[in-house]
Amino acid sequence: MKSHTNLEQSKKLAWILPPKSNDLWWNYYSVTIDDTTPLIIHIDEPWVGSFNWANKSDNIPCWSLAALLDVLPYPQLSKDKLGSGKTGWMVSVYPNDCRYDSCWHDNPVDACYEMVIKLHELKML
Repeated sequence: MKSHTNLEQSKKLAWILPPKSNDLWWNYYSVTIDDTTPLIIHIDEPWVGSFNWANKSDNIPCWSLAALLDVLPYPQLSKDKLGSGKTGWMVSVYPNDCRYDSCWHDNPVDACYEMVIKLHELKML
């Protein structure tokens, strides 16, 4: 099961969520193949720990499911059978005593990611 935001989701959330709300980070580093051509490589799995904002240009913050739930107002994560043997995940939040639901996703990280984007667009995050 997916346990953290992927690289594209992480890049978008880095512009939305508060600094230091993440608990993982994608590491980039450069390797020089010859004297003129640096090759930028990223690690396939995010590193655990606080993001080093001093190296922001080289690294990208990443969020686990727990970190995403922590930034959402009163989140409730739901799991249900959707038919055809598939399991779906949805997150509901309750800002200002109103309920907002995400769409059903095949993993809880994508459901939380969608909710962060939705609340950001509504200027509620």
